[in-house]
Amino acid sequence: MIYNVVEIQKILPHRFPFLLVDRITELETGKFIKGYKNVSISEPIFQGHFPDHPIYPGVMILEGMAQTGGVLAFKSMGEMTAEELESKVVYFMSIDKAKFRAPVTPGDKLEYLITIMKNKGAVWQFEAKAYVDGKVVAQAELKAMIVDK
Repeated sequence: MIYNVVEIQKILPHRFPFLLVDRITELETGKFIKGYKNVSISEPIFQGHFPDHPIYPGVMILEGMAQTGGVLAFKSMGEMTAEELESKVVYFMSIDKAKFRAPVTPGDKLEYLITIMKNKGAVWQFEAKAYVDGKVVAQAELKAMIVDK
């Protein structure tokens, strides 16, 4: 384990019910990050998606990949103080080539692998994949920017 959920909250501004990464397990600054989210039936999203056939929404998978990429971007910028981290936020700019390969259901461990494709200044482009039991369930190219709040 590299970062647990408490440490992730020191990096990202997201909070329940919208913090969608539980743990970072591997990180190589400037290259890639691995993390995961445990999908639980107790999550509010399952009240409406769908009550009798719970499927974790693809948009939530994309957001979880983006949040994991945000941790990678922040950590790849070099050491920042807590005050510097608090003064910045990561904005999602685009999603390209998104594909959903298989449904994600309660009880699944949703594993994220995010790789940096390009970085220019505050703009980051990532290749993102999500897995369940080693099988790709979603993938996309994501672009984000780190800005002052």
